[in-house]
Amino acid sequence: MQERDVILSLRDVSKSYYGVPAIEHITFDIYNGEIFGIVGENGAGKSTLIKTVAGAIPANGGEIRFKGEKLELKNPYEAISKGIGVVYQEFNLFPNLMVYENIFFGVEIKKNGFLDRKQMIEKSREILKELGFDFDVREKVRNLSPAFQQATEIAKCINHQVELIIMDEPSAPLTEKEVDQMFKVVRKLNDDGITIIYISHKLNEIMDLTDRVSVLRDGHYITTFITKETSENELIKNMVGREIADIYPAKELSDQEVILRVEGLNSSKVHDVSFELRKGEVLGFGGLVGAGRTEAMRLLFGADKKDGGRIYLHDEEVSIKSPTDAISHGIGLIPEDRKAHGLILNKSIFLNCLLPSLKRYSNHGFIDFKDSKKEIGEYYEILKIKATGQDQLCLNLSGGNQQKVVLEKWLLKNCDVLILDEPTRGIDVGTKQEIYQLIKDLAKQGKGIIVISSEMPELIGVSHRILVMHEGHITGELQGENITQEAIMTLAS
Repeated sequence: MQERDVILSLRDVSKSYYGVPAIEHITFDIYNGEIFGIVGENGAGKSTLIKTVAGAIPANGGEIRFKGEKLELKNPYEAISKGIGVVYQEFNLFPNLMVYENIFFGVEIKKNGFLDRKQMIEKSREILKELGFDFDVREKVRNLSPAFQQATEIAKCINHQVELIIMDEPSAPLTEKEVDQMFKVVRKLNDDGITIIYISHKLNEIMDLTDRVSVLRDGHYITTFITKETSENELIKNMVGREIADIYPAKELSDQEVILRVEGLNSSKVHDVSFELRKGEVLGFGGLVGAGRTEAMRLLFGADKKDGGRIYLHDEEVSIKSPTDAISHGIGLIPEDRKAHGLILNKSIFLNCLLPSLKRYSNHGFIDFKDSKKEIGEYYEILKIKATGQDQLCLNLSGGNQQKVVLEKWLLKNCDVLILDEPTRGIDVGTKQEIYQLIKDLAKQGKGIIVISSEMPELIGVSHRILVMHEGHITGELQGENITQEAIMTLAS
């Protein structure tokens, strides 16, 4: 690579929370005009690092320089005024303001002392058009799709004339088609001279997009590669500190009795869905976004009201009108959005794990803290949750550890049927392998497992059978050698 000027320099940057190091002595440089990748497992320190660069949190030690000037930022607004913008995975927008109001927040155009809304609207349209987007800039942000919200974030950065944009898991909330558009936007921004820091668990994206990539592990800087001179396997080895030869454990086909039978499940989005699930089986649900997979599972779990259909557990019909009913019958659901529906973020690991099993650990209105803490502690160790202890708030955990807490609460409940909706979204490869092994272990114990995944290698890798949905209908079943990406896509479309 031709020698370039350094735009961002980090020297011995460290940050601790309550005496626990999150990042320690991080040192590397980013060149002006490059697309620079950062990878690492959940808890490696990626989010902490970018928050220190963006002024969201202060570092405890070290030095950050931007264009040769030492950064001592008090808040993110100072960062963007210096030319550093961040597009977080969870967008930092005002949902009740319109698109153009978000784009111009803090740099409003005025005429004769009044806001010049017409000019801001026109300018917002121009910026979005340059990015390849055409949607109503007078729409409130809360009504936009994730892709359009992301475009608004990027347009806001451009409008503030930033020279460096940090993108944190930008593809996580997007569909496959939207990811392709996002790639075009990243390349266009880079062609226009903007330096990009691209953080992703999806190593194929890192390999496709970046010029160089740095690896973090356990809060430490490990190494930096020129991307075209390395491989995904080399990145994984450095991320986890070990070789991962085969991420998916060997499958053992179940021939046990049927544990769950669903007949004619119906709603406005789900049409006549019927299937069986056996003890020890991992049943995959494939399909494109909006195919009805999540909606079908929400009906089964009682989270949404069904218009028709019957549910049988152990050959007995059960009435499930709410999640409480489902839980009482031994059905657990790990939802697609763990933050919104899987956890109470401002509560502890202990309390989140305890809630589904509260009745089991209660006696005459009093909670048996001794036994419950002991059993929760055992699963805490099995799942290798990285936290300061059971009392740590889930809000302060990495995405992978949050997912492990959601898993732990259902392991504690000892459900017969466990539904996992996008179980590894936004999770690093090392944690993915642990979750895949856990799925296999639960199946070996005789649990019935349902997995919904938009990642086809994952769906194929963990499932004994796959049912494919399209527009609310099951369009086919695949098993054995017939399970291929081509066959899934044919049925899905």
